[in-house]
Amino acid sequence: MRPRQSDKHLLKEAERQAKEQVIEEAQRVGEAKRAEKRLAEEPEQLAKEQARKKAFFAKEQAIVEAQEARKLKAKKQSPE
Repeated sequence: MRPRQSDKHLLKEAERQAKEQVIEEAQRVGEAKRAEKRLAEEPEQLAKEQARKKAFFAKEQAIVEAQEARKLKAKKQSPE
């Protein structure tokens, strides 16, 4: 007995829906893995950012101190 056209259509539709579900599940799993990875890396990223900020402010402070030292030296050397 030959399957009817509507049976074929229903079968194809069911296959399409099943494929979509598999794809959606794979996407959910992938997003969950990415979120887990971000959470795991977050403390390290925060520590790196804090270290960069600390180094930047230390450099800025060193520049200010060097400028002040040059001003003081120039003031001492200038004839009064």
